[in-house]
Amino acid sequence: MKLKLTLASTILATLALGGCASNNVSYGDAQSVETLTKDFGSTDLQMIADKMVDDMLTFPVIVQLTQNRRPVMFVDRIHNKTQEHIDTESITDTIQNKLINSGKFRFVDMTSANALAQQLAYQKQSGLVNQATSVKAGGHIGAEYMLNGNLSSIVKNAGGKSDVYYKFTLKLQNVQTGIVEWTSEKEIRKSSKRSTFGL
Repeated sequence: MKLKLTLASTILATLALGGCASNNVSYGDAQSVETLTKDFGSTDLQMIADKMVDDMLTFPVIVQLTQNRRPVMFVDRIHNKTQEHIDTESITDTIQNKLINSGKFRFVDMTSANALAQQLAYQKQSGLVNQATSVKAGGHIGAEYMLNGNLSSIVKNAGGKSDVYYKFTLKLQNVQTGIVEWTSEKEIRKSSKRSTFGL
């Protein structure tokens, strides 16, 4: 009898605790400053993208280059030289979106090149596509410029304090000549202090 009472009490306690636990989910402002940790976060991404796009669009050579036409460019991968797992593609996606929406540039997406080639092959070789409506090969526009860069960091820890310095460098390079037409960098420093329990 005691075993049954103990078992029943345990089940009731478990159910009571489970019933008390809840997830309180709420929406926040995606543009608000995020300071949960010193790790690379959404605010850092937004700051980098804003700085790079503003610098590029106001640089005299780029202003002249985009005055009467929209040059075509592609984004090479950003090298992550930090010790963190950082989605650098998300950074370049945001920069690319801002540049396209500025109305100054056009982009070719190299990440979809294989999928496009497969689709062209399917249309030409499968025998399932009406050739009067199939896309003709050789119509893609070549990119004139390439965006690429690096994200690096220096981390220091001492006496319960931690400091991280990020540097993001981006450059625009002429594909035909190899000349770097523009480059800029954004520096971010973040620090944190380990809290002592009870203080």
